[in-house]
Amino acid sequence: MPQRFSVATNFVNVTVRGRARHYRTVSFDGPHNAVRLIEQRLLPHQFKIVATKNFRETADAIRLMVVRGAGAIGATAAYGLAQGARAFRGRDPEKFSRHVETVFRTIQSARPTAVDPVNAMNAVHAAMRTGGTVEEKQALGLAAAEEFANEDFRHCQEIGRHGAGLIRSGMRILTHCNAGWLAFVDVGSATAPLYAAQAAGKKFHVFCDETRPRSQGAMLTAWELAQQKIPHHVIADNAAGHLMQRGEIDLVLVGSDRVLGRTGEVANKIGTYAVAVLAARHGIPFYAAIPLSTIDWNLKSGLRIPIEERHEDEVLGAWGVASIFRSGLRTSNPATHLCVRVANPSSAARNPAFDVTPPELITGIITPTGIFKPRDLWRHRSELGRTEGGHGQ
Repeated sequence: MPQRFSVATNFVNVTVRGRARHYRTVSFDGPHNAVRLIEQRLLPHQFKIVATKNFRETADAIRLMVVRGAGAIGATAAYGLAQGARAFRGRDPEKFSRHVETVFRTIQSARPTAVDPVNAMNAVHAAMRTGGTVEEKQALGLAAAEEFANEDFRHCQEIGRHGAGLIRSGMRILTHCNAGWLAFVDVGSATAPLYAAQAAGKKFHVFCDETRPRSQGAMLTAWELAQQKIPHHVIADNAAGHLMQRGEIDLVLVGSDRVLGRTGEVANKIGTYAVAVLAARHGIPFYAAIPLSTIDWNLKSGLRIPIEERHEDEVLGAWGVASIFRSGLRTSNPATHLCVRVANPSSAARNPAFDVTPPELITGIITPTGIFKPRDLWRHRSELGRTEGGHGQ
């Protein structure tokens, strides 16, 4: 299933069964009131589109990581709120409002660390409040969800434009987790500068941290780069320091699930903080790339960010397709997905999904409006989308 990034139109094409077409990671099926998602748990071995038929299924898709990544779950949440609103039958505005609040809370609780879903649903909710009748509110909600998805795409394009200048031919770049096309509606955040630099003819090499325990770097980022024909290697998470020590990393690009606009702190996939510490120790520039919907203008401390703790089985086991390694050759059956226990049978595990990187370890934040020092975000808050109401995007 090769995937190719189109320089002319700046979106990703996927070839399935010999035919190439454009897919968004998240889209909406209006006639069936369903959210359509790429089933990311099956990648890189199988490409499949699934549909969630109601807002509870949509919330489950976020919680179970059928869809993941800041922008992608933001768009999914926006569509899910509109989906739940459209499912309401009746004309009573007060009952409709209570129903929408239930939908909002259900989706909000699916994954608490990322701020994009809340910002996305706030935009949809605000649009619905301007409607007079229930029917008008439903239509306005879906239009606002579509606009959020379209804006996510535009923001990623602009991130690529601003971030491409950081990349020079010959660079070795480290990524962590997946902040690519799959993590957004299209293009990606941390991958956007890579795609833009490739389109400009620059040659570079990417090292993908595997990103245990769910291995999004090995499974998703590497898949994207392979189909885009960007040279890369997958490395174990704890190999990054070794490569830095030997001078084999020139730049670190990561995404984020929440950036505090008041302090510049960055919450991202677990292990990001360790990578930032290593980068600072070795004098390597460390950048986080984000759309405006990832900025939280309200929290005043990274200690207040709710850090999701996922099930211990993710740490105690591993999963993938059935493979046989023999004399350097590998055979696999993509239809056979296996989960195996690798840890001691009687041991328990802790599984925090995110950590917080302080601003002094971050060289810059790549946004759709430019690159900023982390502590400068608040000073530039008006151009970064914060409204006087205080909720931003």
